[in-house]
Amino acid sequence: RGYYVTCLVVLLAFHLNVTQQRNVLLVQNIIRKRRAQRAFLRHMARLSMLPLPPPIARKVWMKVRDKDWWERVVLLEYTDVEWTENFRMRRQTFMKLCALMQRYMAPSDVSVRTPVPLTMRVAIVLYKLGSGADYNFISNQFGVHKSTVKKFVYMFCRAMVQGPMEQLIRIPDETQAQEISRGFEEQHHMPQIMGVIDRIHIPILAPSDVLQDFINEKNWASYVLQAVVDNTCRCVTGHISCETPGGSRDEEVLLRSDLFQRAELLPKVGQDVRLQVVGGPSYPLLDWLLKGYANATAEEESFNIYLNSLRATVEKTFHMLKSRWRVLLKRSDFHFSFSPTAIATCCALHNFCQREGEHVSDSWITTHANTNISPPVLQLNKWRKRVILFQI
Repeated sequence: RGYYVTCLVVLLAFHLNVTQQRNVLLVQNIIRKRRAQRAFLRHMARLSMLPLPPPIARKVWMKVRDKDWWERVVLLEYTDVEWTENFRMRRQTFMKLCALMQRYMAPSDVSVRTPVPLTMRVAIVLYKLGSGADYNFISNQFGVHKSTVKKFVYMFCRAMVQGPMEQLIRIPDETQAQEISRGFEEQHHMPQIMGVIDRIHIPILAPSDVLQDFINEKNWASYVLQAVVDNTCRCVTGHISCETPGGSRDEEVLLRSDLFQRAELLPKVGQDVRLQVVGGPSYPLLDWLLKGYANATAEEESFNIYLNSLRATVEKTFHMLKSRWRVLLKRSDFHFSFSPTAIATCCALHNFCQREGEHVSDSWITTHANTNISPPVLQLNKWRKRVILFQI
């Protein structure tokens, strides 16, 4: 049996290597084609005998924009309830987040124009992630240009992943793991459990050249978000997996994750007893990963019932995550290469809100339940060799 398992792991690793090489070649071909197109256009421009249009004189140095909503209404008149509704956290928690991001997003001391203050930069990002609104709407709301909104969103998410995320999502030490285990045992009567693992699909705007790799079983493009959560509905284990295309197989998602590569670092009770992570039926049975019985007897079915009650924790966490950060509900206007960074940022902010005692509003849960995800409809032919995209 061990021999067959070893062969299976080797074959899957070989398949992953081939898939990665194919993706690299596809990206290189795309870059090569675009460079050739730009070179051709420059050459045709040189050969053209048509006179160039006269340059347009700049009328104003900077367009006047209204910042009254932020500077007067929000900063001076908003209550904690209104802060939570618009920015997903109270004013006090918001200021803690600003202090956490100050070294990454503070404006420069030398600037030609009056810089956007740090608090406004963070508020723009939270409004974007919390509402999922487009750049034009947010720019009008805060009185800045839409390119400024995009710059702050990208700046915040990249800084969060490179810095504070290590503090917000990390492998628990032995003491913390035992505390989580006791919490699960008190709530669900299952000992030696340190987390529950599951995955969901996050809609994205996938590239047309490799669209078939991102198409999931529901025929829309996505990334797979895989996470382990604890008894307080926070993401744990030090890393979340959100870079796997939606068309990947279930076992491939697990094998490509850092959790699988660093499973030996998971905490133990004493020297020999390893704390367990609970997974669904699609996950393999490993020495650290626990799943329910198939074709169970009456006694085994009773065990499965307790196990399924644990899995409700991760489903609740994903509902809370997507309800709090609505940018994950529908296909966003992020570039597909940036989407994993945005997803990881939302998970880190979710942990931050849970740590600070921020609650998820019932109205957010209701909105999430009533939201109909309407990504592009795809028509696939019988052999899935051709993908035709229709925009809704």
